[in-house]
Amino acid sequence: MNSSTNASNGNSVVNSLTEVALNLDWSWSHAADDLWRQLDPELWGLAHNPSVILQTVSCERLQAVSSTPQFRRTLDEVLETRTTREEAANWLQRSLPDAPLSGIAYLCMEFMLSDALPIYSGGLGNVAGDQLKAASDLGLPVTGIGLPYQRGYFRQQINAEGMQEALYPFNEPGQLPIRPVRQPNGEWLRLAVDLPGFRMWLRAWEVRVGRVHLYLLDTNDPANPPTYRGITSELYGGGPEVRIAQEMVLGIGGWRLLRALGKQSEICHLNEGHAAFAVLERARDFMESQGVSFEVALAATRAGNLFTTQPLWRQDLTGSPRNS
Repeated sequence: MNSSTNASNGNSVVNSLTEVALNLDWSWSHAADDLWRQLDPELWGLAHNPSVILQTVSCERLQAVSSTPQFRRTLDEVLETRTTREEAANWLQRSLPDAPLSGIAYLCMEFMLSDALPIYSGGLGNVAGDQLKAASDLGLPVTGIGLPYQRGYFRQQINAEGMQEALYPFNEPGQLPIRPVRQPNGEWLRLAVDLPGFRMWLRAWEVRVGRVHLYLLDTNDPANPPTYRGITSELYGGGPEVRIAQEMVLGIGGWRLLRALGKQSEICHLNEGHAAFAVLERARDFMESQGVSFEVALAATRAGNLFTTQPLWRQDLTGSPRNS
């Protein structure tokens, strides 16, 4: 076997591993775990992030491990299983073959899918992440919309005096299971949102969650001044103005992103009120496309808006309300 053949085989393995790493179905279907464990058992045990392993593993190590029969067999099985699962009839196709529903937009401030994508803080993100995974398994036409935080949510550390310290790890895009959303000409998909006094540019990232796509909107665009580039820096960070700006990015930018991608969504699901601006943007879009008043547009689109929230309290076994 000559060097060009070796290079071709190596590129094929890297491409296959990249596709496996960039689909977060590995976070609840663990058939591929052994691949990453073989490449770097120590780092896999610490990070559980395939993207980090692919970024750090040496070419020599990758070639040595990937040339073993066991590794190739496992990789082939993972790819075959994924292809079979994606091509098989899902629950929606089997149970409701004539369902007219073609698109559900699911907007949320946080999604807990894996430690490899730390853009969540707690319960809300846990619910949102599990619903995307369930939508993938059931074959529901859901498209998630969220934000990719450069520093995510703080990590708690208790110092020697017993006081809490907030630590913010940096989320390096190259080590996250995300990829830029490209236009047909190869350019990065960017959206302009005109706000009072300035124009803000948004970049789009894609996350694969099994059969489902999650898109993340980022203000860290070189065309934005530093103040606006930091809008999507921290989950629930900053003061009221930053929070409102984040919610405008999620709601207004999220609905415009769906339109830019050509995705039609009959249902606009707002998981908590952070994405409420999507209701107004959806009505504005309908108003302009149909030539009707805002009041008519809001009434026409209202039936397709779904809102869910987490209860602030729950009851104990005696029936008395209790903070959760």
